[in-house]
Amino acid sequence: MEVPFRQPVANRLLATLTGDGLACMVGDRDVVCLELGQVLHEPGEPIEHIYFPEDSLVSLLGVINGHAGLEVGLVGAEGLVGISAALRQGISPVRAVVQTAGTAVRIKSEALRAESTQSRVLQHALFDYVNFLLAQAIQIAVCSRFHPLEARLARSLLATKDHLHTEEFHLTHESLAHALGVRRVGVTKAAGALQRRKLISYSRGEITILDQAGLESAACACYRAVKEICDTP
Repeated sequence: MEVPFRQPVANRLLATLTGDGLACMVGDRDVVCLELGQVLHEPGEPIEHIYFPEDSLVSLLGVINGHAGLEVGLVGAEGLVGISAALRQGISPVRAVVQTAGTAVRIKSEALRAESTQSRVLQHALFDYVNFLLAQAIQIAVCSRFHPLEARLARSLLATKDHLHTEEFHLTHESLAHALGVRRVGVTKAAGALQRRKLISYSRGEITILDQAGLESAACACYRAVKEICDTP
């Protein structure tokens, strides 16, 4: 659903690019409301639009035999959804699913591709973001193989907090299970363990981080590794 466009742009990547006067960023965009669970892209399908989340959060899922296998990335107000199209590869390699409802700026993929052929600023920004997404995906893969579920859940909750800039957010058991590549019962047990340690409160999908320092101690080193990459200028 489209909503009236308004300034300023809350997405940090897009705000930086519009500051450089890129034509497509000014004239060929609209703001849309993203709903929880909405699928923006499916693997193997053409990417028609690129999304710059504002207060929404989008999960990038690797898919096996039509079923979500594992979260390989999160996109919030720091980035964009549909980077493959921006880099002249118009087919999505992942399923992009809205994890937290909110707004996003939507741009036609052809418009962004056309602009990228003219703007070195945009090219560099896209390459930098690809580097971050790749580093994030690698770290998540390593984390999924070597670290216990409770530590992985703590990492995921901290990452969500960083993307949304709030200690309180809504995440369903189902979305967390998809993100971590486990069954819902595993999420219930891990969340219960964190709750008993008074690190979080979790009821009917409503999560509050009560002790960030404690949750960081409970998380694996992958959280800090990805955060340092994201925070690097």
